[in-house]
Amino acid sequence: MTPIPLSIRHELEGLERMERCARESLECSGRLEWHHAIQMGGRRLQEAWAILPACVYHHRLSGKNDEHFRHLAYQNISEEALSRYKTGAQMIVEKNYLKQKYVHRIPRG
Repeated sequence: MTPIPLSIRHELEGLERMERCARESLECSGRLEWHHAIQMGGRRLQEAWAILPACVYHHRLSGKNDEHFRHLAYQNISEEALSRYKTGAQMIVEKNYLKQKYVHRIPRG
């Protein structure tokens, strides 16, 4: 496992969204951990928008919830910014698909 670069760690530490579990619910338990929601070429994407806070409960179940975590991560980046990636077109399609799938979910405020 490759550690998160210090520059990204410092950027994430200052973000309000990193203060509570991205999947916040009554099931949340344990300390917050950082979850890499997006992978490219079998490797974790080391970008601030692709890393989400997850309580121990949700992080341990992340294999069963990967799609929802990806949806939440895609909310942190514009389609224009996604288009700069090699697989950007595919990522935009997935972002729009997940947006439609999870449209009924109420965003936390």
